[in-house]
Amino acid sequence: MRRWRTIALAGSLIFMTMSQPLMAQRASIDPQAWAAYKAKFLDADGRIVDNGNDNISHSEGQGYGLLLAYLSNSPADFEQIWYFTRTELLLRDDGLAAWKWDPATTPHVADTNNASDGDMLIAYALALAGSAWNKQDYLSQASQMAKALLAHAVVHAGGKTVILPGVGGFAASDRDDGPVVNPSYWVYEAIPVMALLAPSPEWQKLRDDGLSLLRLAQFGPRKLPADWVSIRAKPSPAVGFDAEFGYNAIRIPLYLARAGIADKELLTRLRAGMVAADDAPAIIDLETGKPKQSLTDPGYRIVNDVVACVTGGTKLPAAVRQFAPSFYYPSTLQLLGLAFVEERHPECL
Repeated sequence: MRRWRTIALAGSLIFMTMSQPLMAQRASIDPQAWAAYKAKFLDADGRIVDNGNDNISHSEGQGYGLLLAYLSNSPADFEQIWYFTRTELLLRDDGLAAWKWDPATTPHVADTNNASDGDMLIAYALALAGSAWNKQDYLSQASQMAKALLAHAVVHAGGKTVILPGVGGFAASDRDDGPVVNPSYWVYEAIPVMALLAPSPEWQKLRDDGLSLLRLAQFGPRKLPADWVSIRAKPSPAVGFDAEFGYNAIRIPLYLARAGIADKELLTRLRAGMVAADDAPAIIDLETGKPKQSLTDPGYRIVNDVVACVTGGTKLPAAVRQFAPSFYYPSTLQLLGLAFVEERHPECL
């Protein structure tokens, strides 16, 4: 089994395995792009506003916001986002964040269940910023959240180590087809950092078993994973959810690329399967293989462009290199894609 270790270098962390180094990404977002993102989605209270979803905020968005602020080398913006996150979402007794904050309801947090990807993104960003900017309070909070994830959301099922989407509602005891997982909740680049924050061999198992699930979850004629997957027996689309490769799953190839997972067969299969007739990514009906909705925003298109870059050295089209924020989710994916290519694959620009 590979072991993780960490070395401090120039204010950053280098995360290493016995097989290859993985350096935590440094500041690499264009200041003008970050300014445009902030103007569109960051309010004065520090919440990232999901303008495509009734202007709610959620732990995922706060985690993404923190990560983007770190990648922009913007400590003041990071602290603004973190203030809202810790005061408005860290309400649970177990150290995890409530998943949703709704400006239209009182109280603003009506459902205190967590979203494990949001928790991992928050902990990851806190760890990176805490190391880079010498903020011990960030590192301490990151460690607490990683330990809470390990204790409450990382579970064993059928001989595999998986992460539940939320502590409540997805386990074998909660559903007839449980456990149900969401393959896009594996934030692969963050997992080795979680292993440093809360040392345990379970993190390496979580990474490896997540990749195994992606290789097994080849549903329908396009051989794509579903957003929500039952792993009670053989992996299958979960009951009660649309059997589709949707908004959740579209980020999986970007997560794989950003983590340096060079599984060309897996990346190529995902890229080919998710493309509609107009060469844009799409929401795919898994049973029929037919596109349900073409996703033409540059923030969705860049996912496949990043895959083409890392698998074949293809340059990013000019249309995705220009950042003009539209909706929170694709705009976030676009900045994450651009930051990754800028640092790791400048030959694709």
